[in-house]
Amino acid sequence: MTLLDLVPWIAFLAFVGAMLALDLGVFHRHAHKVERKEALTWSAVWIGVGVLFNLGVYWFQGSERGLEWTTGYLIEKSLAVDNVFIFLLIFSTFAVPELYQHRVLFWGIVGALVMRGLLIASAGVLLGSLHWVVYIFGAFLIFTGIKFLKSTEHAPVMDKNWLVRIVKRFRPVTETYEGQKFFTRRNGVLYMTPLFLVLLLVESTDLIFAVDSIPAIYAITDDPFTVFTSNVLAILGLRALYFVLAGYLTGLRYLKPALAAILVFVGGKMVLVDVLTVSPLLSLGVIIGILAAAVGGSLLRGPAAGAPPEGASN
Repeated sequence: MTLLDLVPWIAFLAFVGAMLALDLGVFHRHAHKVERKEALTWSAVWIGVGVLFNLGVYWFQGSERGLEWTTGYLIEKSLAVDNVFIFLLIFSTFAVPELYQHRVLFWGIVGALVMRGLLIASAGVLLGSLHWVVYIFGAFLIFTGIKFLKSTEHAPVMDKNWLVRIVKRFRPVTETYEGQKFFTRRNGVLYMTPLFLVLLLVESTDLIFAVDSIPAIYAITDDPFTVFTSNVLAILGLRALYFVLAGYLTGLRYLKPALAAILVFVGGKMVLVDVLTVSPLLSLGVIIGILAAAVGGSLLRGPAAGAPPEGASN
């Protein structure tokens, strides 16, 4: 890779860094409850950034690469919706004050970007040198989709999380939240706060979902820059998506089967890659069709059992 090849990577990472600094350093410098209007604005901003970037891919790299980027972005965006369910469970179980939820999600996304970058780089090397790995990834996605369809959501128990158990061996934990602090010092001893443990749960949860979504995008394209940029721009809007949809997601009765179907579809593409070629346009159409059917069916059947009433959160 020449220096010229690195320019797009450097420019993209610089832009993402600047946007994150603007987010935390200016708009969310002080802890506050994120209202729906603010979340909608940020959602529109991040989706707009993704659309503009995708148009640039179409312009500079052609329609095929542009369709691959669109499909990868849509896969990641659709799978990220399930993260919001888990975030809801974590925040409600551990009674995280609404004032501090954005801070947890912000640093959770930053950590996710680092982890996904490493996973994307590793997956690219594996798929580039060991073609047979694509079958393992594909089978894993199919298995995950089927298991995901059969599973039920359970609220996480902090003491049973392996990452939390490991960390608590090294540092004591305060009994209560200390504002928006992740760490605090008492009598010269550095303590972790429950907010930091919640952050660890968010990070470990995202790592699990990343193992699903990254191979799914590699089923669409083998270009690392397309995989990385579509992945990053999709999850950067995850915080805003959480605050927008927190009160409404559980009302979509058929969302979970739709996500399972998407995993099985892209896993099947990987397993059959040498005998069946599926164009990016067809893949995009299948994914949009699955999501549209889930939304339409949910609206016809009404909210799922236990769903909060519409307008329950602001």
